[in-house]
Amino acid sequence: MDYVDKFKDIYWDLAKDIDFNSKKIQTSIFFVVFNPLYWNFGARLEYNTKLLSKLAFGSKLLAVYAFSLTVFTLGLIRDHIYRDAILDQPTSPLLDTPLVKAIGALLFATGSVFVSTSMYKLGIVGTYLGDHFGFLKDERITDFPFSVLDNPMYDGSTLCFLGTALWYGKASGVFISGLVYAMYQLVELIEEPFTAKIYSKRDEQKKAN
Repeated sequence: MDYVDKFKDIYWDLAKDIDFNSKKIQTSIFFVVFNPLYWNFGARLEYNTKLLSKLAFGSKLLAVYAFSLTVFTLGLIRDHIYRDAILDQPTSPLLDTPLVKAIGALLFATGSVFVSTSMYKLGIVGTYLGDHFGFLKDERITDFPFSVLDNPMYDGSTLCFLGTALWYGKASGVFISGLVYAMYQLVELIEEPFTAKIYSKRDEQKKAN
């Protein structure tokens, strides 16, 4: 029971260092929720209607690059707003220690490796849901970082958010990092079955031919 009470005390000590009335925090939360929904439902719209390809003069490649640019730009905006928002928040004494800062730096570095290597392995088209645009890979990538994590891009991004929060000692950043993780878990539930359906349909067409 002592451990439970101690955990509760830590939780409430951190929670009181978060100002949810801040417009910057509210905007950061909006982009954390909006961005993954945008790229998933945007890619699904293309798969079902070919709307983006039609707007790109019938070019699937041009469409996926244009879509990638919007997703990448939204990501930059989200990351900038997140950093700006948490810097405007109170610093938590519980997190403002050299050890926590070191852990934050390690998490950010690890997350950056996962994100950058997964992008390198997948390429722009693969990273930004190119399979929804008709660009399907012949084989599943299984070497690093996919040999370590099923979704290194999402997990790495979460680590970067959390690492940033710990580096600055911001409880608000820890909270938003938890929301980032929750949103990625949600989009995985949306994305993975649909992606599996795309490849299953491709395999069925191959057999039929």
